Amino acid sequence: MSSSNTYTSKPKTYHEQSYIDNTLLLREVLQTMPGFTRDYFRAIEPTTSARTRISYAYDIRVFFRFLIEHHPRFQSYQMADFKIQDLELVEPMDLEEYQDYLKVYQSEDKQITNGEKGLSRKMSALRSLYKYFYKRQLITKNPTLLVEMPKLHEKAIIRLDADEVSMLLDYVESCGEQLTGQRKLYYEKTKLRDLAILTLLLGTGIRVSECVGLDIQDVDFKNNSIRVIRKGGNEMIVYFGTEVQQTLERYLVTERKLCTPLPGHETALFLSIQKRRIGIQAVENMVKKYARQITPNKKITPHKLRSTYGTSLYKETGDIYLVADVLGHKDVNTTKKHYAAIDEDRRRSAANAVKLREP
Repeated sequence: MSSSNTYTSKPKTYHEQSYIDNTLLLREVLQTMPGFTRDYFRAIEPTTSARTRISYAYDIRVFFRFLIEHHPRFQSYQMADFKIQDLELVEPMDLEEYQDYLKVYQSEDKQITNGEKGLSRKMSALRSLYKYFYKRQLITKNPTLLVEMPKLHEKAIIRLDADEVSMLLDYVESCGEQLTGQRKLYYEKTKLRDLAILTLLLGTGIRVSECVGLDIQDVDFKNNSIRVIRKGGNEMIVYFGTEVQQTLERYLVTERKLCTPLPGHETALFLSIQKRRIGIQAVENMVKKYARQITPNKKITPHKLRSTYGTSLYKETGDIYLVADVLGHKDVNTTKKHYAAIDEDRRRSAANAVKLREP
């Protein structure tokens, strides 16, 4: 009697598939880098996300390309030629030159520019690489410690005012009257989805990656909550109010119910026009499309909607620890820096506090 084993693979969640895709991408990138760097990436795996490791890999690869192009010692090198000991041949002045190079450089057929944040991130990645090999006594010096890190200047936090939030949602509900042809057709197909996404982002402060990763079963209308996977893979229950509930329910019983997703996307809460799980880029483009009609002078992104929610929650409650918890910040100091600064209203009142001339 012969029996055949059949295996039915359970559909992967968004986060499981993302992990697989990112792991495979990281392997591809590491194939284009010096072999010894793989030890470093294996070592940081338990404490970093796959996306973070990919960013580090791209950033560190830029450094080795710089050495091949600009350091006399390595101009005959290919990537595979680098050995751990070569890290010791780099001097602090080389790293200062590297920082200058990072401001504007050519990568294949593209010109890349880096501001303060880009410079800081690339130097942090390099410092982490050196720290790993120095700590394990595989190199005897660490020149990254002798170079100043780029100074980061704080920028004003851009967010929507309360009236702008209302105007944005009103516009999404009614702008179809101003559209014609294909644009109107597309708008009508996605109106309730777009409204649900915007209301959810503004009403919970979740990240765009958390939003696109939601499955239908993650929504619990009994408790008015969603189950999200935070940065680092932690699971959290986030609660929402009546407005979010109503827009989600309306979307689910209309647009979402009428759409037949492609195989592998059946559980996704939000779908693209191609009937696949909507992607981060698509949500970013959608937010920008609507927001520029309401606030053309503010560059509004999904992250700015998160800031809008955090600011509103802090103003309403005055509880910075609650804001940190709801937003999923590991360090409350991050929250304090963004949301516990002087209130904008108080800052505005300062404009008329000092009189230059007596009336």
